[in-house]
Amino acid sequence: MHTETSPHRTSPRHRRPAALAAVALITIGAGAALAGCNGGSGGGADADASAQQQKAGKKVLWVGDSIAGAEAPPLEAALTASGQSFKNASSDGGGTVVEGDTMAGPMAQTTWKDLKKNLASFRPDVIAYQITTYDWGTPAQQRASYEKLAKTAQDAGAELDIVSAPPFKIDDFYKKYEGAIKSAPKAAKEVADKSGGKVHFLDTTPLWGTDPAGKQAQRSQDGIHSCQQGSAAFAKWFTEQLGKQDGFTPAAPEKWAKGSWTGDKAYATFKCE
Repeated sequence: MHTETSPHRTSPRHRRPAALAAVALITIGAGAALAGCNGGSGGGADADASAQQQKAGKKVLWVGDSIAGAEAPPLEAALTASGQSFKNASSDGGGTVVEGDTMAGPMAQTTWKDLKKNLASFRPDVIAYQITTYDWGTPAQQRASYEKLAKTAQDAGAELDIVSAPPFKIDDFYKKYEGAIKSAPKAAKEVADKSGGKVHFLDTTPLWGTDPAGKQAQRSQDGIHSCQQGSAAFAKWFTEQLGKQDGFTPAAPEKWAKGSWTGDKAYATFKCE
């Protein structure tokens, strides 16, 4: 996604107390409900179950643009705490796989090149692609690109999750591509529906809603990215989806929501407090 040329940066050390207070809401709201079944001493059967989960953990490759990048720090923390492995392959100002118009095409070539390298080095079990703000092209071009991604995942022995983007502000930069932005999740869902269960389309509307200016969307000041609390909400939601899909129990938010990720420099770029 495009970023401001002169972002106001704030020291992570100064931002962290506010960030911890924000993500604490997730710990209270979701973690408390899990406290009863995660309050063991850490020994005996609990330790054996934890070790077994770690051994069977999935390797998740996270692909997308800078919106996905803002979600990556808590997502890594949540998945790692849940016994899974994670690699952030998101890209600022790119990340799309859609080989569409003359603007998106070159960005897609870079993504495909990076994906090939990551498949060889990381060998993921899950490729999770969040639809980017750059998935520009006709619905036919979008479907063809998502089908190519599905085949790439299948050839690599990985499952594919295509995640819809959160609602974001359609500013002057995006206005020209509004039609493609709206058609992308529809094209992705069509590909998933025809895949025989090989591709999963995860609709984030229940989490974010549809109004980028609404409180539910939890966008930062730029109307596009999420700050710590919104990113943590996504991490909790997505980890739960993967847990249902791949048979693991997500770690309680209290185990990861207050980690050092809250001071990630990316949040200063988006003027998070």
